[in-house]
Amino acid sequence: MTGGPSGERAQRTPARPLSGRSLFITGLGIGQICSWGSLYYSFPLMAEAMGRDLGWSKPDLFGAATLGLALGGIAAFPVGAAVDRGHGRWVMAAGAGLAGLILLIWSQVQQLWLFYLLMAALGILQAATLYEPAFAVVARRTGAAGARAGITALTLWGGFASTVFIPLIQILLDMVGWRDALVALGAVNLVVCAPLYATVIRPAADHVAAPAHGPALSEAVTLRQITLRQTMGRVVRRPTFWALAVAFTAYAATFSAFTFHLYPLLLERGFTTGSVALAMAIIGPTQVAGRIAVSVFAPRAPVRLIGSCAVLAFPIAILALAWLPPSFALVAAIVALYGSANGIMTIVRGLAVPEMLTRQAYGAVNGALAAPAMLARALAPAGAALLWAQSQSYGAVLSAMVAGGVLLAAAFWAAALLSRRDDDRAP
Repeated sequence: MTGGPSGERAQRTPARPLSGRSLFITGLGIGQICSWGSLYYSFPLMAEAMGRDLGWSKPDLFGAATLGLALGGIAAFPVGAAVDRGHGRWVMAAGAGLAGLILLIWSQVQQLWLFYLLMAALGILQAATLYEPAFAVVARRTGAAGARAGITALTLWGGFASTVFIPLIQILLDMVGWRDALVALGAVNLVVCAPLYATVIRPAADHVAAPAHGPALSEAVTLRQITLRQTMGRVVRRPTFWALAVAFTAYAATFSAFTFHLYPLLLERGFTTGSVALAMAIIGPTQVAGRIAVSVFAPRAPVRLIGSCAVLAFPIAILALAWLPPSFALVAAIVALYGSANGIMTIVRGLAVPEMLTRQAYGAVNGALAAPAMLARALAPAGAALLWAQSQSYGAVLSAMVAGGVLLAAAFWAAALLSRRDDDRAP
C-alpha cells in the first residue's frame, strides 16, 4: 500500500482531511463496537447456553476459548507487521468477513472437536479485527506521533460494545436460542463490519508515502524491512519493553478472566440472568466515561502517569467483588470502577508504544507486546474454569485475579520509572 502523492496532499484544503478523518474514525468505531460485541463479549453468554443445551462442561467450553485466544496471540505480530506494510484494509475486512462465516458455522455445531476448530479460527480472526490492528491502522493513517487523538476517539466508540451487545445477545438467547443468536451475530460481521473496514480504510489517505513503481519501490521495501529489524532490535533491548510486556500480560489475563467469568460468577452469587446482563452492560458506559475523563482532564498528561493511576483500580475492584456482600448496588459500583479503569487502560495500551518506547514500526512493536498478552488472555478463561472445577466456587478464581491485578500495577509502575529514566538520559 502506498501513500498518496505529495503534490496531491498539498492541494487538499484543511477541511477535507478533517472530514475524511472523522468519517474514518466513525466507521472504524462502529466496526469495533460490532466486532468486540459479536466476537468477544458474546462468548460467556453463548457458553452458558451451550453448556445447558449440549451438556458440555465449563472446562470444555472455556478450553476452546483458550485455544482460540492463544492462536490469536501468535497471530498478533504478523498481523501488526502486515498493517505496517499497508495491508490493513484487507486484513480487517477479510477478517470480519471470515469471522461472520465462522459464526454461521458455529450456530450448527454438534461435536466438541468442531467447536474447538471453529474457536481456533475465530481466535486468529480476532487478532485481525479487534483493537490492535485498528490501532495500527490509525497510526498508519495519522503517523505514530499523531495517533493519540485517533486512538482515544476509537476507544470511545469501542467502549459501547458490551453495552450494546450483552443485552442484545441476552434478548436473542431468551427469544430464539443460542443457535439463531449466532446467525444474527454472523450477519452483523458480514453486513456491517466487513463492508465498513473495506470502505473507510483507504490506502491513498495514509500518512506513510512510498515510491509507486519499479526499482525505487523495491529499494523502499528493503529499507522498511531493515528499519523494522533495527527498530525491533533496539526496542527489545530496553527494560521498559519487558516491564510493559509483563504489565500488559498481567492486565490481559486479569481482564480475560474477569470478562469471561463475571457472567457465571454473578449467577453463582444468586443474581438473575437479566440483572447479570444489566451489570455487565455497565462496563461499556463507564469505559467511555473513563476515556472521556482522560480527554477532558488529562489531554496532555504523559501516558505513564495516566496508566500508573489506572492500574490501582484493578486489584481494588476485584478485592471488593470478593469480600463485599453480593448486593446489586455494590456489584454495579464495582463493575463501574473496573470499567472506567479498563477504558483508560485501553488508551494506555494504544499510546504506550509511541510515548514510552518508539515512534517507528508501531504495528510490529505493538504486536510484539500484544502477543504474550493475548496468550495470557487465552489461558486465563480455561485456567479460571479449572480453578472453579477444583472447588466448585469462584473464591480461588477471585484470589488469582487479585494477584494478577497486583502484578499489573507493580510492572506498569516499573515501566513508568524506566521510561522516565530513558527520557532523562536522552540527549
